[in-house]
Amino acid sequence: MLKLDWRQAAQYQHAEVIPVSGIAWEYLRREEAYHRDFHRLNGRKSQAATTLEAFSERWGLRFPPRPAGDG
Repeated sequence: MLKLDWRQAAQYQHAEVIPVSGIAWEYLRREEAYHRDFHRLNGRKSQAATTLEAFSERWGLRFPPRPAGDG
């Protein structure tokens, strides 16, 4: 995790040029509930489509579609 002093504006100058997806990641990487959900999901041998969909919905994530024939 980055060690930034949140009280120093200079520490966040990069935020002026971050795309929206980067801002979203900055939020998610600090969110403990997201980490718990991710590790719970990642620990399963296989995920049902409904489980992945629920995870995506909860956290506002979108994944590119898999190519046809990709199991």
